Amino acid sequence: MNNPQPKEWLSQEYSQQRIADYKPFNFVDGEGVRNSLYVSGCLFACEGCFNKAVQNFRYGTPFTNELLETIITDLSHDYVQGLTLLGGEPFLNTEVCLQVVQKVREVFGTSKDIWSWSGYTFEELLLESDDKLALLHSIDILVDGRFELAKRDLKLQFRGSSNQRIIDVQKSLAAGQAVIWEKCVDGTETYEQIKKSI
Repeated sequence: MNNPQPKEWLSQEYSQQRIADYKPFNFVDGEGVRNSLYVSGCLFACEGCFNKAVQNFRYGTPFTNELLETIITDLSHDYVQGLTLLGGEPFLNTEVCLQVVQKVREVFGTSKDIWSWSGYTFEELLLESDDKLALLHSIDILVDGRFELAKRDLKLQFRGSSNQRIIDVQKSLAAGQAVIWEKCVDGTETYEQIKKSI
């Protein structure tokens, strides 16, 4: 597993602006019905990564304006709660992700929430480059930290390993420290219980 120094990994040096996948109308990548955008490329190389092929920045297809319009159209349904950014590593694909979240905010304001998974911790992102900070400031929920195989726990809500946290980003930025999402219940909800609650 790789551990970067602050500002060591820059999106403009690695990102190929490619998309691994787009999955509309799912309920596994955060709370409620969601549209999930998987960006290509990740440098963390966590042991046991469930999406290993997507670590390659050249994997998948180029991001397009047509896909952006599809995402906005799919989000316009009342039953869709929001957008989720995954990967790969969203914070190493900031040009794509910022374009998407800015369009979402322009069209929907804060009526649609934005989640992101990241190998970076919240604290690491606070020390990062301006583009990463801009993306952090634009999202609502961050599932942070590297996946650690030794800490894998299938009972955890929306996480793969117990070191990862579900963070309320806007409350955390206001507080100057990580604030755990209020609806996060560590280790007490199974996948089926989460599914029934949506």
